[in-house]
Amino acid sequence: MIHTPIVAFDIETIPDPVALRAADLADPGLDDHATVLQAQARRLEQNGSDFLPLHCQKVLVISCVFRNSQGLKIHSFVDHGGQEGQVVQGFFRIVEKHTPQLVSWNGGGFDLPVLHYRGLVHGVSAPKYWDMGEDDREMKWNNYISRYHTRHLDLMDLLALYQPRANAPMDVLAKLCGFPGKLGMDGSKVYSAWRDGQTDAIRRYCETDVMNTYLLYCRFQLMRGGLSATEYAEEIDIVRHTLGHLAGEQAHWQEYLAAWPAPSA
Repeated sequence: MIHTPIVAFDIETIPDPVALRAADLADPGLDDHATVLQAQARRLEQNGSDFLPLHCQKVLVISCVFRNSQGLKIHSFVDHGGQEGQVVQGFFRIVEKHTPQLVSWNGGGFDLPVLHYRGLVHGVSAPKYWDMGEDDREMKWNNYISRYHTRHLDLMDLLALYQPRANAPMDVLAKLCGFPGKLGMDGSKVYSAWRDGQTDAIRRYCETDVMNTYLLYCRFQLMRGGLSATEYAEEIDIVRHTLGHLAGEQAHWQEYLAAWPAPSA
């Protein structure tokens, strides 16, 4: 499992008023917040949901669980104001350096398209990610771009056998597997939390979400035979041990472990 580094990732976004104006989704002359509110109201009226198009999303946080032969780490790239390009570049720099196994939940339907658009906007460099065999022939047969290749494994998409009507929410699957599921907030609350200056709370929420994704990936590896029952149990112990160290200084990991009781002996 650890021959190739593994990066489970998740992003949190906020509406981009500049993109909303460029897409004519709000009236000209409005301030940023009024632009967002009008665009959301129009989408709600038209589609029954105020969710805005992916090309009108701005990346606020990218959280990653990085697992290699040296251990497991959790890291977040956060835009504290005017740093979105650096945030997106930071993620793709990991891909460039490690050529990892990418793991997501709905990453093909949301996270990666948003990162593509924002990378384009900010002039981000990501040659290894976009390589489909032009530079490395192995990437022709297993690259990050093709839906049916596994170098990027979108767990939601694969488990649903690529049928959107069969998609399942990560929160529910995590809880059914005995993991904590979502803590702190959900994606619909991110914009208002950001408006209230709670960027760090959003980062904490994103980190616990991506940990759920990594744990579901471990469970998937158990199901498909990538991990034996013993190896799976050892990996879960590594996760618990890592979070136990982090919990001493970071309250969200205390909360996460409290919501994830160890099985009785």
